[in-house]
Amino acid sequence: MLTTASETDALARFGRALADPIRCRVLLVLRKAPAYPADLAEQLEISRTRLSNHLACLRDCGIVVAVPEGRRTRYELADARLGHALDDLLGAVLAVEADRTCVEAEEKGCC
Repeated sequence: MLTTASETDALARFGRALADPIRCRVLLVLRKAPAYPADLAEQLEISRTRLSNHLACLRDCGIVVAVPEGRRTRYELADARLGHALDDLLGAVLAVEADRTCVEAEEKGCC
């Protein structure tokens, strides 16, 4: 059973992962299907070194796992529920974005 501290820690890890646009893009790709780093780097149009740093962060957060396949390594979400959570979160964010009520949002960058 999770304690409040561990629940908070899990959400904070997820938040750190989503705090970077490149990691968000990686997660959006991986929610559809597992992928190899070379393919991800090409698809996201970033260097393999830069991608490697982001994948390491996502692994350390426990959000993705590396699956060895011979000489290659495939990356995938650590749990299928993360893909569903990303879908739900994306839907909620887009709904809020469409109905923005904070008149100072752009000025203050608050929401």
